[in-house]
Amino acid sequence: MYRAILRLRQPRAATLSHPLRSAGQILLAALFGLLAGGAAHAAPAASSGGGGELVIAQSAPFSGPLAPTGSGLRAGAQIYFDTVNAAGGVHGAKLRLVSRDDGYKAPETVRVVRELAKEVQPIAFFGVVGTGNGEALLKEKVLAEVGIPLVTVRSGGQALVKPANPWLFVTRATYADEVKKVVEQFVPIGFQRIAVFYQDDPFGHDGLAAAETYLKAAGASLVAKGSYEKNTTKVDAAVKTIAAADPQAVILVSNTAASAEFMKQLRAAGNMAQLVALSVTDGPQVAKLIGNATARGLSVVQVVPDPLARTTPLSRELADAFKRFPPKDIELNHTVAEGYVGAKVLVEALKRAGPNPTPKKVRDALETLKDFDVGGLILGFSGTNHAGSRYVDITILNQDGRLLR
Repeated sequence: MYRAILRLRQPRAATLSHPLRSAGQILLAALFGLLAGGAAHAAPAASSGGGGELVIAQSAPFSGPLAPTGSGLRAGAQIYFDTVNAAGGVHGAKLRLVSRDDGYKAPETVRVVRELAKEVQPIAFFGVVGTGNGEALLKEKVLAEVGIPLVTVRSGGQALVKPANPWLFVTRATYADEVKKVVEQFVPIGFQRIAVFYQDDPFGHDGLAAAETYLKAAGASLVAKGSYEKNTTKVDAAVKTIAAADPQAVILVSNTAASAEFMKQLRAAGNMAQLVALSVTDGPQVAKLIGNATARGLSVVQVVPDPLARTTPLSRELADAFKRFPPKDIELNHTVAEGYVGAKVLVEALKRAGPNPTPKKVRDALETLKDFDVGGLILGFSGTNHAGSRYVDITILNQDGRLLR
């Protein structure tokens, strides 16, 4: 079994960990360290099943405007890992999630992933946030370098899945899938003049390109486009440009904080265009930021079933697990559900990898997941396809700040 060496020193302040070690395990770890002669980097350990732990590592934003996203993904995964651990773990091994803050900055993601690979020797990485962040890992060939798979990226960027990278597995639909759904739903009912508000980075460019393609194919017009800088809410220029074009609808390829600020300023400017945000925007959080009255009517694309509706086995299972293992200061939402789904996929791969897993065995096992049912949501991978899901739905905020289908 591939395990991290347990250290007696305290984890770094930026590390969020869910320790599952007993005093006996700590003593064994200390003894192992002495026997190893204090080696800085131990070779991957293989052992029989029936004990120990498997470390899953996460680099994600836990500070800055995307902190709720990183925290939500982590919470969803931790809930499922706690559920699995309570049932005895995977082949007897308990799961431990180690998360560190990268501030949604691509260079930091690269640094943190390399650091985690060296320090905790994870069986897998999980829950990176951001198209540019994921692309940076691929550009630098970090995953291949460390030989550890990454499961679940909070991104629908095409570059992450086309072509399939051997070490990266995405458990959500692409932004192109989301934009296509928006165009198919809104253009036929009369929305012909459409603008795009987007983040000026690979994420935003990906969504903008999809909008240009699908709007043209549908015979609709892209009447304006406005951008904002990543990790900011400087939307003034974009609001001015888009409001001047007087579109019937605006597709928001933006994060929650920027979407909220854009909507607030656009409404203040007197423009009442229908706003449709891609799945990276948290609708209820927008309502909290700008008020229910202003946020009312915002449509939000979703890539997992509504966790509050209890209409699918997945949503009912998650709701029950959320009550059993409630995370601190986190509300049940689609981001939590996305983390939960990704964790289920990873755990299934760990099971299939057998009692003596290695990162390579887990990677290979992921490619055997075909038509894997996580509770009404079907995911699957192959040797040439690492885009696990095509599920897309559209919700809308009501007057109480709640999402409805």
